[in-house]
Amino acid sequence: MNDQELIDQTLQGSSEAFGQLVTRYQDRLYRNLIVITGRAEDAEEVAQEAFVQAYQKLGSFHQRSQLYTWIYRIAVNLWISRRRKKSAKQATQSLHGGSAGEPADGGARPEDRMVRHEQIGQVQAALAQLPDDYREILVLRELDECDYETISQMLDLPIGTVRSRIHRARLQLKEILERMLGHELDEAL
Repeated sequence: MNDQELIDQTLQGSSEAFGQLVTRYQDRLYRNLIVITGRAEDAEEVAQEAFVQAYQKLGSFHQRSQLYTWIYRIAVNLWISRRRKKSAKQATQSLHGGSAGEPADGGARPEDRMVRHEQIGQVQAALAQLPDDYREILVLRELDECDYETISQMLDLPIGTVRSRIHRARLQLKEILERMLGHELDEAL
């Protein structure tokens, strides 16, 4: 069944239909939230809360965007709200980069896996140093492979703003990685 059919069934009282929507989008949302929040625990809590809110507000979904885009926006708004509350209570606490739990490559040599794990850790640490709006937009473009128009809808930004933020985010990420590594990176980033 497509999203619209599942939405219609959910609105008619079928929690099983909404369960299918959750199954369809939970892994994708969770992966993105891990990078945005920096912690698997936070990502899991925000994802769960986002799906609860999506279920409660499904009647207000007007289908001007894809369902995932709408749920993602709910999740990001929840994360922003949580961070504001946390900041108000603990102004000195800062975000730390977490582990996205990259699967191990069973065919790679142990030293290759170790190098790969270290590189992933460096990129995650660099991403954690980016401002939230840069980190979020890079996650959508590079990890979730969203096109500019989808990102524009998800973040409610003009496409030109999306393009310029992605460009500036890449430049800033490159600078952070160069400082961390102690040498210049090639232009591939």
